Amino acid sequence: MPSNTRPDSRREDELRPIKIVRGYTSVVPGSVLVEFGETRVVCTASVEDSVPPWMRGKRRGWVTAEYSMLPGSTAERTRRERRGAGGRTKEIERLIGRSLRGVTDLAGMGEIQVTVDCDVIQADGGTRTASITGGWVALHDAFTSLMESGDIPSHPIRTACAAVSVGMVDGRPLLDLRYVEDVKADVDMNVVMTGEGKFVEVQGTAEGLTFGRDDFDILLDLAEKGCRELFGHQKAALEFAPRSDPAGTG
Repeated sequence: MPSNTRPDSRREDELRPIKIVRGYTSVVPGSVLVEFGETRVVCTASVEDSVPPWMRGKRRGWVTAEYSMLPGSTAERTRRERRGAGGRTKEIERLIGRSLRGVTDLAGMGEIQVTVDCDVIQADGGTRTASITGGWVALHDAFTSLMESGDIPSHPIRTACAAVSVGMVDGRPLLDLRYVEDVKADVDMNVVMTGEGKFVEVQGTAEGLTFGRDDFDILLDLAEKGCRELFGHQKAALEFAPRSDPAGTG
């Protein structure tokens, strides 16, 4: 099968168009609009001058995350979760939080908490991977603001963090799946990596057919390629001033 038969004519190993807009809002120290193709997520990082009760007195900070899909993010209206998040939402929130904490020096934060909110405004697959990739940039900006104001002595981010989806669709390994590909994937996998080339998490599921070690290695190599390209997008976004800065070009 030709490699250009994906719905958007991408190669099998090609990411969707990636866009990261910093300073998307002006009321929190870190805010980003991240786009993976038609998937769009607003990530905001809010700072609280306290930590959860179980961390008080430990001289360590905390990074956590919340995630939601807004009602108009899909063709069929997504209902708001009014009485606590459901199982899928909680799983994604924990994944985002683990990923961001994995590259943060919590001891270097002091006793503060940063909450990264990831709100999906349009969904076309890969919402959790876009949330992690954009959430890291929002977190980075929040820490930069705290460092510049003298609230923390140095930047706690140790390295980059990004995530991407891969899968087996009709026998082909594909990078960065859109929804139409994800729903028919025989194998679906989300991979979170650090800028040092280490893995934070690998979530792989056989949706219909089982997969072997060879398939796993192919998908992991494909995900690593995608994450390294995402690190480049993050680095490029941080080279410019946030959009909210009138002099900026980001």
